[in-house]
Amino acid sequence: MKFLYNFIMTISEKILFLFGNFFSPKIKAFSAGRKKVWESLDGFFKKDTKNIWFHVSSLGEYEQALPLIEKIKVLHPSYSIVLSFFSPSGYEIKKDKTPADKVVYLPIDTHKNAKKFLDLVRPSAAFFIKYDFWPNYLNELHQRKIPTYLISGRFRKNHSFFRPWNKWLKNALKAFKLFFVQDETSKEVLKEEGFQNVIVTGDTRFDRVFDIAEKSEKPGFVRKFKAGKKLFIAGSTWPKDEDLIFRYLTKHPLDFKILLAPHEVDQVHIEKLKNQFKDFKILLYSEINFHTSFEEFDILILDTIGLLNKTYYFADWVYIGNGFGKSIHNIQEPAVYGIPIITGPNIEKFNEAIDLERLGGLIKINTQAEFNKAMDLLKTDKNIRQEKGEIVKNYALANKGATDKIISLLDL
Repeated sequence: MKFLYNFIMTISEKILFLFGNFFSPKIKAFSAGRKKVWESLDGFFKKDTKNIWFHVSSLGEYEQALPLIEKIKVLHPSYSIVLSFFSPSGYEIKKDKTPADKVVYLPIDTHKNAKKFLDLVRPSAAFFIKYDFWPNYLNELHQRKIPTYLISGRFRKNHSFFRPWNKWLKNALKAFKLFFVQDETSKEVLKEEGFQNVIVTGDTRFDRVFDIAEKSEKPGFVRKFKAGKKLFIAGSTWPKDEDLIFRYLTKHPLDFKILLAPHEVDQVHIEKLKNQFKDFKILLYSEINFHTSFEEFDILILDTIGLLNKTYYFADWVYIGNGFGKSIHNIQEPAVYGIPIITGPNIEKFNEAIDLERLGGLIKINTQAEFNKAMDLLKTDKNIRQEKGEIVKNYALANKGATDKIISLLDL
């Protein structure tokens, strides 16, 4: 298996570099960005600087890394931080908007690339976030005795690392000096596999969303749109989620306002939504101007990215999308405001969603009928909204502080 993995990594690197321009725009960016990594890193770090390396997969993992990066910059302002992304969607958005000193794509995980990357970066410590493990990089870090940490990790018994034929992959985990994990289950799984250097610290993402909530200016256009009515926000929705909302509205009076924030905001999808909800008065965020009369509109469609997390402040209850896909999107952003949450069924990848369903702050639905029931309950019963909102808020507060716990245990 190890030989096959290394063969695939080597071949994929060559194929992408040769034919990257013929693939999708995302793969094209994936390939093109990696061609510039070595030139970008060569000579960037001074010989007398102490360098810290953070690796993230994409935007979600970046948000988990950011509180630690910011804290290290405050405590050790002379340190240089290099941040690597695997995904183009994360790199392209954050390459010029991060406190890190250097932002790059992670070169594909081959022996040669791992050695060259570490030769150029010369990290005195390395941090991997959540689950984006690369065995050749981890093995090289281990051989060089560079302290390596896992942040906000999660493990389950059927994880690919722990299958009998993947012993070589499990061995790569020996690179980690400490595993900072989200929950007791992850700790127990690692201990059963022979790893004792495990500490439950929670998810640093909670620190990030609390920071955003406390510092961000609340968008006035949402307050004007709400206009004293109840506001339902559907965040990061996919077509299945939008169909649920549409079918609900065909049989129930719209006596509240809706802010709809689709996951895809391209023109084709926005036009589809406008046509689907054509019987209602729709306002696009991109159409707002000084003269907009917000009160007359029923549905505000957020046809942009980067604003959704700030709008949750005004919500009375929310629906978080993609629960009928691979997994729901982030529920921590509305959770910090203490808002009742509805999701689709696929929540198993997020501890906070599982916990909040068990505690009663989150309603998981599987069918249209269950969605309708949840909507009616939260729309009409103020006491239920307050009760569930209190559960959500208290849970979020209880999970704040992972960053400080981790920092106190590091030797940088």
